[in-house]
Amino acid sequence: MEQRHIERTPWAWTLATFLGIGNLKPGPGTYGSVAAMLIWLCAAQTFHLHTLPLALYTVAATVLITLGGIPASTLVAQEAGREDPGFVVVDEVAGQWLTLVALSPSWRHALLGLALFRLFDIWKPWPVRRFEELHGGTGIMLDDLAAGVLGLIAAQLLTHFVPVLR
Repeated sequence: MEQRHIERTPWAWTLATFLGIGNLKPGPGTYGSVAAMLIWLCAAQTFHLHTLPLALYTVAATVLITLGGIPASTLVAQEAGREDPGFVVVDEVAGQWLTLVALSPSWRHALLGLALFRLFDIWKPWPVRRFEELHGGTGIMLDDLAAGVLGLIAAQLLTHFVPVLR
């Protein structure tokens, strides 16, 4: 059996796999989400960020990683010869940060955001699934950002209406 050599663009593979986290098995998307959540929580607690400054930094980080993630995941998908390679996890990072954007920096809220994002990312309810139909990095990134929006909405509703989650 002949093995095909994959030509790799280093910056794209580094970003798309989020420094290689996408190569972890099983469930690279979960590893990417956990890494994003831990970075968010550690940054918030290390720099003593409260909800508003943390939200602004999280939005900025999400926009930046999305702007880099679209071309990176497009290149990696082309080079790997796959539409949406499972080892591309930059999309999970962006979606996870979007879910966390308006939560307070606590372990309880970080874990809530992680669980909600993974739920919507795996389940892919409407309209999340529609974004998968877009080609290349745009589709790879936008379905997870849509899952992130649903996670954000659900997290806000739950923390507002469920006293134990406040």
